[in-house]
Amino acid sequence: MTDLKHAFWSRMDDVQAGMLGLKSGPRLIPMAPSVDDDVPDHIWFITAHGTDLAQATAQGAQPARFVVADGSAGLYADIDGTLAQVDDAQALDEVWSVFASAWFDEGKEDKDICLLRFSPASADVSVTPTSGAKVLFEIAKGNLTDDRPDMGTQGPITF
Repeated sequence: MTDLKHAFWSRMDDVQAGMLGLKSGPRLIPMAPSVDDDVPDHIWFITAHGTDLAQATAQGAQPARFVVADGSAGLYADIDGTLAQVDDAQALDEVWSVFASAWFDEGKEDKDICLLRFSPASADVSVTPTSGAKVLFEIAKGNLTDDRPDMGTQGPITF
């Protein structure tokens, strides 16, 4: 499953949004993930200190869940791990984007920024074709032959 883990990290970089929440929390909320290309072992989120996630992690790391369903990235995943606040200017520099800057008037120096690090532990992952033409080809092939369509790879991974 090493290939599935590699595919997961390479496609996470293209994911625009997912649903993040604490295992003990009442709900998952939409959040934009960021992955540091140099060290793809965490998923980063930028939020404000007053949000429920920031308040819940103020006293330390918490068991959390991140769910991805992104057809354009060809990645579907239900990921368990821990979510923690991190005060790391270098990590913030790596994951800062124009999307984040739209939320914070003072840019990366805004005192309201709360950087969250999601450390995955395990996941159920599906990696699928990202090309519509590939999907259509596989469906046609399945209908015209005895072969099942190749719609990607699925399985559990451990980080």
